[in-house]
Amino acid sequence: MATANPYLPPRAAVADVDREATEFQDINLWSAKGRIGRVRYLAYIVASYLLFVVLAGVAGAIGAVAHSTMLVGAVMIIAGIAYTIWAILMLIQRTHDMGWSGWAALLTLIPFVALIWFFKAGTPGANEYGAPPPPNTRAVKILAWIFPAIFLIGILAAIALPAYQQYTVRAKAAQMQTQP
Repeated sequence: MATANPYLPPRAAVADVDREATEFQDINLWSAKGRIGRVRYLAYIVASYLLFVVLAGVAGAIGAVAHSTMLVGAVMIIAGIAYTIWAILMLIQRTHDMGWSGWAALLTLIPFVALIWFFKAGTPGANEYGAPPPPNTRAVKILAWIFPAIFLIGILAAIALPAYQQYTVRAKAAQMQTQP
């Protein structure tokens, strides 16, 4: 009489295993479709802003050499439109990562509500907008930390520079009093 081995693993199909969670979707930089995680969103926004600032500096330098403010204005308008469209597309992808419709991106026009896009995590696994975004690389994480670092340095500079200026004024006044 043949009996089944009680130590064999079960052969039943397990329905609660999410096989899509191991697949990641590609990042589409110029599309409103797909998803992008919050760290990658912040990194891409910081990188694009820094690129925009460098482009503005180059356009200003070229305009100064060419003595043409019209050239600088035209380049900045074109670059500004491209940057705005790209930032909106990334915002829509970030909204999709949270499982919301792209129209919810209009909520960022309300002050302080836009912080939700930086602090709310995306939906785990696949949602109706696609598979989860790929894991963040070290470069993406470093680039994302540039924004808080610049913010913190700006706050410290806003506090330290006036204090230093007052210190130098007091030091000069004290020096004038000690001289005969």
